[in-house]
Amino acid sequence: MKYTKILGTGSYIPKRILSNTDLERMVDTSDQWITERSGIKRRHIMAADESALSLAKEAAKEALAAADISKSKIDLLIVATSTPDNLFPNTASRLHGILGLSTHCPVFDLSAACAGFVYALSIADNYVKTGNAKHPLIISSETLSRVVDWTDRNTCVLFGDGAGAAVLGAANKPGIYSTILRADGKYHDLLKMSGNLYNNSEPRFLHMRGNEVFKVAVKKLGEVVDETLADNKIKKSDIDWLIPHQANLRIIAATAKKLGISMERVILTIEEYGNTSSSSVPIALDLGIRSGRIKHDDLLLLEAFGAGFVWGASLIRY
Repeated sequence: MKYTKILGTGSYIPKRILSNTDLERMVDTSDQWITERSGIKRRHIMAADESALSLAKEAAKEALAAADISKSKIDLLIVATSTPDNLFPNTASRLHGILGLSTHCPVFDLSAACAGFVYALSIADNYVKTGNAKHPLIISSETLSRVVDWTDRNTCVLFGDGAGAAVLGAANKPGIYSTILRADGKYHDLLKMSGNLYNNSEPRFLHMRGNEVFKVAVKKLGEVVDETLADNKIKKSDIDWLIPHQANLRIIAATAKKLGISMERVILTIEEYGNTSSSSVPIALDLGIRSGRIKHDDLLLLEAFGAGFVWGASLIRY
């Protein structure tokens, strides 16, 4: 049986920093209020000449270099994004041309909000296991700063921009053990973009009913974590690192508590980068590897929850 492993990861974070103190001068908020409710101190915002495409390109280059693989070997490209620069051509097609990938490499964008990277990981894993790809490149690139209402103190303080990427490859023993994906559309109204794509009279901003999202997220992530452990017949203590979506420190802490994992075994980026939507998991994964905390043969649990609602978890032997 074929398995899939991670060959290399990469990430890119814009240089511009927007601190909580900066936000105090923009909206009615405070560093204490933001920190206590989210765990965020800073977020990085793309420059005027940056885009979802340019962020994705930089993360892809880092992942290719880390995997030490020629771009000619990439035979599947998936870009997870809820904030593309254009509806079409899709971000993946444009990136395909910039990177100079083979014409035999299929490409597509994937929209699954904050769970986008976990969804993309599952798809790429199945491509490898069925023999339809040998070296997928999956990228999450998000530019949330373009869709938040900078006058809404409840949402603008939470989000930042960034991109993360991973190159996958076939293996003789499990790398990706399993990925479980779930959805429940009845909650679609709790976290959404306002306006209509074809109606320019209404501003298009991100809207979130935070307390309600929090309650559902904690419950559903707990369920999918339990399911992942049961399906793979492993104990909570077997997990070396939890790599969560960086939406809210309280949600992360609740998941870690359920697993019986100390916060020292959780890869956290939320304080510095805020919520970068689907990019937060691959950014945390990449920074955990590059810092030397995540080592080969460590058992990782990735989990994410986002608008839709969609959520999922992946168990990986690095």
